[in-house]
Amino acid sequence: MMRKPLIVFGLFVLVALVGCVTINVYFPEAAAQKAADQFIGTVLEDSGAAKPASKDDKVPPPAGKQPSASLLDLVIPAAHAAEAPDLQIRTPETDAIRQRMTSRFGGQLKTLFNAGAVGFTADGLVAVRDAAAAPGADGVVSEENADRNALYQAIAKANGHPDWEPQIRKTFADGWIQKAPPGWYYRDASGAWKRK
Repeated sequence: MMRKPLIVFGLFVLVALVGCVTINVYFPEAAAQKAADQFIGTVLEDSGAAKPASKDDKVPPPAGKQPSASLLDLVIPAAHAAEAPDLQIRTPETDAIRQRMTSRFGGQLKTLFNAGAVGFTADGLVAVRDAAAAPGADGVVSEENADRNALYQAIAKANGHPDWEPQIRKTFADGWIQKAPPGWYYRDASGAWKRK
């Protein structure tokens, strides 16, 4: 006798849970990383600052191929805002920025990185590391950082989410460091300079 009310109550709870599924617009981290890697790779490779990627480089697993996280996933279907979210990175503004950055890397900036005079920062910018080895580097670093700030804002704006700018900046910051050639410097989140 007691079993029937428990079953009815269980079904009621299940229906209530299914009805409470919310679709959130989330930052597409995997798509952002892929877009950042392509942009950074193009800048570094086109400027001659880095060798082209090899087939031995890590390839991330395909999105959506992870196993279910819990039994609840079997009962309540997952809600997704988009199947395979893309991050819009190609606009006339970002293309112009990419061209300027490629030109800068192909010229004075690559020389400064190779000499260890400048390095990448944890916030996606470039900083002078050794002023004695980089006389007059402040101008090129200022131009580079202006373009970097404009790039991160333009990508967030092109995707209709200006609030994503900090995440885009962080994704690019990590990407610049990962794709940097050996011997280049970067400054970690604590402010310490490290050599790749």
